[in-house]
Amino acid sequence: MQADTRTVRAEDIDVLATAFASWPKPRVLFENYFGRVSEGSLDMVVASVESEVTGYVLIKTRSNYLPFAAAGIPEIADFSVLRNRQRAGIGTALMDEAERRVARFSSVVGLGVGLFSDYGTAQRMYVKRGYVPDGAGVVLDGVPVQQGTSIILNNDPELMFTKRLH
Repeated sequence: MQADTRTVRAEDIDVLATAFASWPKPRVLFENYFGRVSEGSLDMVVASVESEVTGYVLIKTRSNYLPFAAAGIPEIADFSVLRNRQRAGIGTALMDEAERRVARFSSVVGLGVGLFSDYGTAQRMYVKRGYVPDGAGVVLDGVPVQQGTSIILNNDPELMFTKRLH
């Protein structure tokens, strides 16, 4: 089945909050995203299959990660596909559209990915798509973790990647 992609709309807020409630991603998160899209500080692509919302991805034109921000590298963030819809081309459709949108204003895009096995599919996907680590090692709250530092391995520590688009 073909996944369709488009910019988020106000009516998507409730649908996304319901679909992703178990992740947990509360309604207020999607309200915040939509507000930022409306003011122009964020882009959000939604994927659907046969009119059912199945995933989304954010494009931050200004990354919170200082090396990306300093270099003017936009960041793909909060890339999410419903678990029962993964491995069906939806993630590929979202990433294709996100990269197309970024390529309009930047030749490089960045993203971060979690370190534990829940992120394994995404880790492999990014490498297959040509993303390479930026070399900073593990990053926590936008700052590289120094050798010898103990951290909790949850959703927060990431490896940051970049890809040249053209």
